[in-house]
Amino acid sequence: MTTLAGLRINIYADGADLAGILEMAKNPLIKGFTTNPTLMRKAGISDYEKFARELLSHITTHPVSLEVFADDFSEMRRQAEVIASWGPNVNVKIPITNTKGESAVPLVAELVKSGVVLNVTAIMTHRQVEELAAVLSPTLASIVSVFAGRIADTGVDPVLHMSRCRELLEHVPAAQLLWASPRELLNIFQADAMGCDIITVTNDVLGKLALVGKSLDEYSLETVAMFRRDAVAAGFSI
Repeated sequence: MTTLAGLRINIYADGADLAGILEMAKNPLIKGFTTNPTLMRKAGISDYEKFARELLSHITTHPVSLEVFADDFSEMRRQAEVIASWGPNVNVKIPITNTKGESAVPLVAELVKSGVVLNVTAIMTHRQVEELAAVLSPTLASIVSVFAGRIADTGVDPVLHMSRCRELLEHVPAAQLLWASPRELLNIFQADAMGCDIITVTNDVLGKLALVGKSLDEYSLETVAMFRRDAVAAGFSI
């Protein structure tokens, strides 16, 4: 039977709602947190630094990934150094390219040499992982965020794709492979089975954790009851 107890993968909660983050921090299954400018905008956040510092004042032991938002690499570097100074548990998120498609790998190399702990994000291709692996440190912790969910949306098998990413990072033991943008709870078990270190999970997926191990006979009966209940409530007749 599929169970949560046997999971080796670290589950990171992905979001920007402070109250929700603090509630999830009480869950022993949650080992870290990530956010991004899009999630923060949806949450109505207008002051980036104020939100980040408030978050870090509460979350002091779990790793927290906070992203730069500049498009110019020199400004990205400045922002990365500022964000890194906000706390010892901060991972600075750097996109794998800027909006012009120019690779951020040279910037990553500079930041690694400076000792900045990074989460390189929005990765899709094996080439991107291979180029990144060439500049990451074998001893300085880093996160390689591959957007497996979006890859799956294109019809590519994410398990096979992520397995190859795992192979490309074998010579960088301090780099953690992250399965980003999961689409369903099953992805947690898929990511765990193929050797991912981390998976980011949104609230809608986290809400399904209680279903793990549920009797399928019971679930079937509940589904039938739901259909009947809604048909009665709607007053349908033929």
